[in-house]
Amino acid sequence: MTILQTRKNWLWLFLMLVLLTNMMLYSTSFGHTIIPQESNGVVLGSLIDFIIIAPLVFMLAKKKFSIKLMIGLMAAGCVLARLIIPQTMLAPYSSFTAFGIAAEIIIVAFEMLVISSFILYLPKIIKSTRTSDMPLLFAFPQAVDQHIKRRPMLHVLCSELLMFYYALFSWRQQAPAGYTLHKKTSYIAFQFMMIHAIVIETLGIHWWLHSKYPIVSVILLALNIYSVLFFLADLQAMRLNPAQIRNGTLYVSLGLMKRAKIPLSQITQMTTNVSEEKLPKNIAQFIVKDFEAGKPSVILHCDKPVAITLPFGIEKHYHQIAIKVDDAPAFIEELKTGV
Repeated sequence: MTILQTRKNWLWLFLMLVLLTNMMLYSTSFGHTIIPQESNGVVLGSLIDFIIIAPLVFMLAKKKFSIKLMIGLMAAGCVLARLIIPQTMLAPYSSFTAFGIAAEIIIVAFEMLVISSFILYLPKIIKSTRTSDMPLLFAFPQAVDQHIKRRPMLHVLCSELLMFYYALFSWRQQAPAGYTLHKKTSYIAFQFMMIHAIVIETLGIHWWLHSKYPIVSVILLALNIYSVLFFLADLQAMRLNPAQIRNGTLYVSLGLMKRAKIPLSQITQMTTNVSEEKLPKNIAQFIVKDFEAGKPSVILHCDKPVAITLPFGIEKHYHQIAIKVDDAPAFIEELKTGV
């Protein structure tokens, strides 16, 4: 583990400690015994933790720094403080939390405006998606970016719509020609095993939990339903999106978890005889996780960094991409022809 990764883990641990200690302070009998009768100083310290310390630690851990993000996190901290700290103790500082709630309402209203613009442009987005020569998994996000200014909320919404589409409306589609990544692995068996486990857990625990903690049971049920839909969608996205070479571009995806479009003109070298199974972290991997580690069929070396899109539109850039397909010789041969 690198020093940077260790530092990041410590930051996340510190953030969890800050939040948990404050929750224990106001939500447990032990916490109530150590709060002095004059609690203004304690409450002020908690507000500093929620509004200043926690946002700063979060940005340090994520390595993302912006005024907009800081304001959003501070507003969220005010809302969290209002939920955790008893109102009688929080009364002297109610103006702080009121400001945070107002800021949070403004942020949510702005995001709702963005979503409204997405709905307004949806017919054009669908038309652009249908006329595109790219696979749907790539065409839909590009159509969204084409018609609406790029915003994080839109990437999240785009990911969710793709998830619901593949989970509910793609079952009659036939897989196009291409190079599959999953047929010689236990991927499908693993997906169904996870779905089976979630269904059994839901049936076994939900009714018992509902009689004791109804709100928790409803939240757990919603999460379980979402999880089942996600596993089904990921399976369908994997099946319907094999690696394809179209118009001088390689389209490769790992279900809903990862995708990339790689112009063949950017490929400067291909390594086909890969001996090691554990690859360095600076290599993007399109290798289906199996019970045994698999060696990539080829590692592509690119002269420019290639954008790898993760869930919710998060992008990372790599110069090297490792790919494992079921029919490696044919895939490598077509790559060599295109390059």
